[in-house]
Amino acid sequence: MEIFKQKVDEAVGFLRDRMPEVPEIVLVLGTGLSGLGERIESPVILPYAEIPHFPASTVASHAGNLIFGRLCGKPVAVLQGRFHYYEGYSTRDLTMPIRVLALLGVKTLIVSNSAGGLNPAFAPGTLMVVRDHLNFIPDNPLRGANVEAWGPRFPDLSAPYDHRLVDTALACAAREQISQVATGVYVAIPGPSLETPAETRYLRQCGADAVGMSTVPEVIVAIHAGLRVLGLSVVANVNDPDNLKPIILEEIIAETHKAEERLSRLLLAVLSEI
Repeated sequence: MEIFKQKVDEAVGFLRDRMPEVPEIVLVLGTGLSGLGERIESPVILPYAEIPHFPASTVASHAGNLIFGRLCGKPVAVLQGRFHYYEGYSTRDLTMPIRVLALLGVKTLIVSNSAGGLNPAFAPGTLMVVRDHLNFIPDNPLRGANVEAWGPRFPDLSAPYDHRLVDTALACAAREQISQVATGVYVAIPGPSLETPAETRYLRQCGADAVGMSTVPEVIVAIHAGLRVLGLSVVANVNDPDNLKPIILEEIIAETHKAEERLSRLLLAVLSEI
């Protein structure tokens, strides 16, 4: 842990000298959702490869930049692409950017992802405001020695997604007349293999409404660091375990792109309210 802490401290020092102001909010843009980064005012763009000890994104649909700037008049940091357990990283390493930004002063995390629908009431393109999650990734970013200055040994996750932010997102969706918005439970699996029919049935029975391979580790670290969290999933497809069709990543990315304009409108409306 001492080595990891040193790496975090070096990344914090590097970014503190380069960010134009302390960001209030960090946005994580998931698979197929990097376009919002182009709307940032006065952007300072730092490729992950230039930041000391940051992981390298190996997924083609993730741009791999940290962007400082302003959205809706608020100072933000945008992670244009994320890291995943299936890429070979530990959850501690893949959540390092959240840890670093929390130490730089960020107070709120807004995290987005592309997910597979499990709730039969959903349709492709549904925007799911996450109200809870299940962690089926066999690792926890807080495993090992705890750094007391970073957060408590046993952080409370009785309300991992801030109720006020959830209510704000739903109110903004109604006001902006954004269609196909729902709330639900997100389940994180390790990947990269996609779900079998039996696994899909099991995840449904566990109470999950959407499934993906990310997000939960970042949320755990954010809660540990005292951040408020809002989670948004784009349901790119809906899995019917009794009639499961081949799931093709390119089709998922295409469906996510179709919903990106609605998600961007929702995110910008929420940012205006925070």
